[in-house]
Amino acid sequence: VQVVESGGGLVQAGGSLRLSCAASGFAFSTVAVSWYRQIAGKDREFVAIIQRTDDSTNYATAVKGRFTISRDNAKNTVYLQMNNLRVEDTAMYYCTAFHGLQWVWGQGTQVTVSS
Repeated sequence: VQVVESGGGLVQAGGSLRLSCAASGFAFSTVAVSWYRQIAGKDREFVAIIQRTDDSTNYATAVKGRFTISRDNAKNTVYLQMNNLRVEDTAMYYCTAFHGLQWVWGQGTQVTVSS
């Protein structure tokens, strides 16, 4: 049971990236999936969530209107489309889901936004 994030990189402010989170060992369609981010030396913070039941979404205020979370159940993958990136979006991004009575976290993917 694991999740693996990918898609991070270096981008200029105003640019876009799409992060992917692929699950193995369980089906993303059965759980809510969240994205979090962490800046070195700071606490991990919530970014976005997509619900299991109706695919409704919720976002942190800082990213609302710029980021979009979505899922592709056929690929067992959740995405985070990030547009109009800002320098302050620079962080390690993680996806997570609650499965088997535990939170499953990936290793993260680094996003760096330059000015």
